[in-house]
Amino acid sequence: QCAERIPEAEAVLDLLEKCPEHQKKGGFPVIVFEGLDATGKTTVTQAVKDTLNGVLLRSPPPCISQWRTVFDDEPTPIKRAFYAAGNYILASEIAKASTQAPVIIDRYWHSTAAYTIATETSGKVQDLPPAQDEVYQWPEDLLKPDLVFLLTVDPDERVRRLQHRGLQKTKEEAELEANSLFRQRVEESYRRMVNPACQEVDASPSKEEVLKTVLQLIEKHCAF
Repeated sequence: QCAERIPEAEAVLDLLEKCPEHQKKGGFPVIVFEGLDATGKTTVTQAVKDTLNGVLLRSPPPCISQWRTVFDDEPTPIKRAFYAAGNYILASEIAKASTQAPVIIDRYWHSTAAYTIATETSGKVQDLPPAQDEVYQWPEDLLKPDLVFLLTVDPDERVRRLQHRGLQKTKEEAELEANSLFRQRVEESYRRMVNPACQEVDASPSKEEVLKTVLQLIEKHCAF
């Protein structure tokens, strides 16, 4: 329905229709990095990609990320549908890439779910859906990664990094900064995700230390 009003929606739906159903992962591991902005995802994903001679993918994928600003200004259900569609379009890229090399992903389904849950809930962490709720379950029809990392840093350190970067804030980033309860709900939602759950990694130490920790966990959990 919104395609009549938002021409870009039609393009997203076209891309989605071209994706085969039930994407199958290739023989190489698929590793996702999640976390709030300025937790070091860009640095770590690049370093892991270089170390493993992998392929780096992002959500939403470049074929639709050009329209993010259009959908970010839309009502929440349309915005969420855009990001959810992005995960399924990304899944077909993951399926192809994982037949050739390890795949490293900067955000995937957990981001979409965590921000949705945190936005739909008001109040404190205690007001989130209970830990066993199905909202924390990975979708059955979406290609599943082998390993998901949740990078976390102290809130003050994260804000310091953001200011240092001097980038324009997204609406959600402004909300995270202004509303510590929202930030806590997002992080707690990440922690409650299951099948696969997030492996939490403290990203406060040096880049070298964080990379070492991550690589040790990859070696432990993923067979090459």
